[in-house]
Amino acid sequence: MSKSVPARDPWRAFVPVAQIPDTGLHCEIEADQATREAMAAIGGLRDISSARASFDLTPQSGGRVHVEGRVLARIGQTCVVTLDPVESEIDEAVDVVFAPAEQMAQFAASADDVAEGESSAEEPPEPFESGIIDLGRLATDVLYLAIDPYPRKPGVVFEAQVAAPDPEDHPFAALKALQPGAAMPKASKAKGE
Repeated sequence: MSKSVPARDPWRAFVPVAQIPDTGLHCEIEADQATREAMAAIGGLRDISSARASFDLTPQSGGRVHVEGRVLARIGQTCVVTLDPVESEIDEAVDVVFAPAEQMAQFAASADDVAEGESSAEEPPEPFESGIIDLGRLATDVLYLAIDPYPRKPGVVFEAQVAAPDPEDHPFAALKALQPGAAMPKASKAKGE
């Protein structure tokens, strides 16, 4: 029996934009064990023992939604030096604006209008489709981006084993014998001479 492949987005938490009140909406989400296992498999982690997020959604003009909050998780990895288990805490702030996907062409066009050498002060928004924002996917993306790609146990330092080069192996070592006052190597006599 083959092992099942986890879904691309195992943590789902849909919020219909039309249902966000003008005063805003607070959402708390937490991933269950099966979701955390799937997320760990996709993210190349040993495990995710907890994953939760807290978001405040505020409607803006033009159908946009400002999402602010935090993603908290405890993940298990393997130390790249000792191969021992390593536990890490993730605590990441989130501050992003979502806009309807059909507005993305407008934002791309305005980004093209920015003169070369100038920087646009405003980040382009993230798209949402069918009037739905997926807070689970947002939390998962934030979690994955916060993962240390080279985790180490506290106090462990990688020390490369470097051997000192043998001075006789240097390509110019034979030239040393040609220096004035240097002892000439003894030539061996061939048999029969």
